[in-house]
Amino acid sequence: MLDSSVATIPSHVVRRLRDRPIVEAGTVLGYGPLFNAGVLHHAGLYHLFVRAVRNGYRPGDGTGPRFVDYVSDIVVFTSADGHSYEYGYVLASAGIGGTLSFEDPRVQWVEDRGNRQLVMTYTQVPPPGDGPWRIGAYRLHWDGKRFEREEATGQLLGPPDVENKDAVVFTLSDGRVALIHRVHPDMQLAVFDDLEHLWHPPGDYWDAHLANLASHTLLVPSPGALGVGAGAPPVQTEAGFLLFFHERRADGSYTMNLALLDKTTGRVLSRLPEPIFEPELDWECWGDVDNVVFVQGAHCDGDDLYLTYGAADRCVGVATAHVGHLLDALRAAI
Repeated sequence: MLDSSVATIPSHVVRRLRDRPIVEAGTVLGYGPLFNAGVLHHAGLYHLFVRAVRNGYRPGDGTGPRFVDYVSDIVVFTSADGHSYEYGYVLASAGIGGTLSFEDPRVQWVEDRGNRQLVMTYTQVPPPGDGPWRIGAYRLHWDGKRFEREEATGQLLGPPDVENKDAVVFTLSDGRVALIHRVHPDMQLAVFDDLEHLWHPPGDYWDAHLANLASHTLLVPSPGALGVGAGAPPVQTEAGFLLFFHERRADGSYTMNLALLDKTTGRVLSRLPEPIFEPELDWECWGDVDNVVFVQGAHCDGDDLYLTYGAADRCVGVATAHVGHLLDALRAAI
């Protein structure tokens, strides 16, 4: 069990691992902000897949983007204990395949027709004028020392010419593969026969999906909120999948929220009415984007959950929780 300080939420308890970031901005040569990290525990180590913004960006003039020359790669940190992380290597570098930036990686094991596949989803930002941001995906390979992208598997997922992001992939109890994605401001669910079907759906799949988007809507923002999006890949429990997601409030702040999904359909069984985690500490409240906790990774070990989140678009924090406590709260919310 990881030692941690307690932050009480109305319905249950979430614990910060410590009162400082687990990865600080500016700790890797050539990069400033290091944030919005997915996590995977593999080969005895915690692996953080971190969005790393290259040095040299600057604030915009107020009439266009928030920042200019803002380019990000995906880098990997490792830790033996989940407390102390060391920088390892660059996994994906901007400029590959027409990608201006790699943003917000999620890394997830997906059961696919009896085979276990490691999939990284991320937000693909194209060069200006080359269309909207979209969901990018690669399968990853562990070579015994580090992860590598299987370059031939690189793919853009979801409908073309539509802004789309915050994607997670998971396997339903009947073996089908589900994709949660975000066409603003809601979250949608798309279901496929297997990974190959997700990677290469029939030409009319996404047309039909968009034509009846309301029927595929999974979660909508709370009254007055601006948007929701998937956070960590869903965590399987005996009661269903725990889905950690973010919500952007009317004041622009981001919170961590929780729902329970059905094992077979992926539809929502229960949703907590209040956030389970909010920006409170200075480094969560002040940064390139103020008042942000952006959940993106979850590792489950028995009843213990290890949750990674981006803070104020500058650094990475970690919180812990108990599966049993979360399920109790979700049952009470039904």
